[in-house]
Amino acid sequence: MDNPSITPTGLLDGKVAFVTGAGRGIGAAAARLFAREGARVLLAARTEAQLKAVTEDIRATGGTADHVRCDLADGDSVRAAVERAVQLYGRLDVAFNNGATIQPPGPLDQLPDAEFDRVAAVNLRGPWLAMKAEIAAIRATAGRGAIVNNSSVGSLAANPELPVYGAMKRAVNSLTASAAVTYGREGIRVNAVAPGLTLTEMVDEWERNSTGIIDRLTAQNPLGRAADPEEIAQAAAWLLSDRASYVTGVILRVDGGVRA
Repeated sequence: MDNPSITPTGLLDGKVAFVTGAGRGIGAAAARLFAREGARVLLAARTEAQLKAVTEDIRATGGTADHVRCDLADGDSVRAAVERAVQLYGRLDVAFNNGATIQPPGPLDQLPDAEFDRVAAVNLRGPWLAMKAEIAAIRATAGRGAIVNNSSVGSLAANPELPVYGAMKRAVNSLTASAAVTYGREGIRVNAVAPGLTLTEMVDEWERNSTGIIDRLTAQNPLGRAADPEEIAQAAAWLLSDRASYVTGVILRVDGGVRA
């Protein structure tokens, strides 16, 4: 018989969470999971319709959520989105910087200059802007907290198909480590997840441009399959939770063993 004095609690009970790229894929899965685990969640992305749909799903299952439009390439937009979380819920405890864009696949010399700038603005400058705003908000409200950046296993080795995407994600790994060392004494932990192939709309776009890439990458995976977005979200939720209270500066591979 279960002990009646023990009440199960969610990983993120009582916390306010901010999630970028929350309209679809890993970000949407994370927003739903964080709410189920007890967080009040602010979803941020560029597409209003997607944000509204996920927010309504969370509310329909008893969760607490709201959404705000946010363009990661626009510093004012990023700062306003983070400030909105504090306005709505009075504090910020944790953040998952998931939002990203993919590059057209191919050799680095074939990528137009404008595409490099676009990928850099969203995938590197965006997380940097978000981290600055989130650290300020955590410091001013909760005092202590945690941030998780979404990287990629494509950042951990040569990435000839997505070279600029991989380079930006590797730079995010460096920012993650630097932030972990800088803010650890304040009680702000900073980690990253590095997903392997995950069945998201972004990967669908990659498949359209590189037919067969999903099958090729799946064939190299020890588990023999791609990840579901929620499997990545679960890793992020643990890193953000107090159960990972002594974990900071980690780039956690969630890749089915592909980099083992």
